[in-house]
Amino acid sequence: MSNGTEGATPGFLVWRLAMRWRVAVDRALAPLGLTHAQYSLVASLHGMQRSGERPSQRRLADHTGLEPLYVSKLARALESAGLVERTRDPRDPRAVQLALTEKGREVTRRAIKVVQGLLQQLLGPLGGLDSPRTREFTRELTALLDAPLAPFSENETEQS
Repeated sequence: MSNGTEGATPGFLVWRLAMRWRVAVDRALAPLGLTHAQYSLVASLHGMQRSGERPSQRRLADHTGLEPLYVSKLARALESAGLVERTRDPRDPRAVQLALTEKGREVTRRAIKVVQGLLQQLLGPLGGLDSPRTREFTRELTALLDAPLAPFSENETEQS
């Protein structure tokens, strides 16, 4: 185990890995003018658009796990940078639909390549992106993400 992680709880390790990943992506994408959060938005939007979808900000928030207000803020910044187009949904005037501009598609394609390279590095110890260990790791992460997390208080532990 890495220095400082022996005996660590799974929660701490998940947090450390998430922070390490976020910092690595932020640094790698800085030359493209993107942050990790912006990347999560444009990469998700890229995939959705390739599937023929023009998602609302709310749909993108649900997909990425980001708060809707934060997605709105990110979308406005990406629009100012010329990467995203925001338009009113003709079916629901309260909803805002998002689409990548041509510049946004180009920057996103480049960013995806950068992040894929980082992902290969991260998963190297498990045998790489296509290894059986990585597939199992992905299944385990998915199980954790699918587990509901309801608010919990210290009083509940006293009742057990």
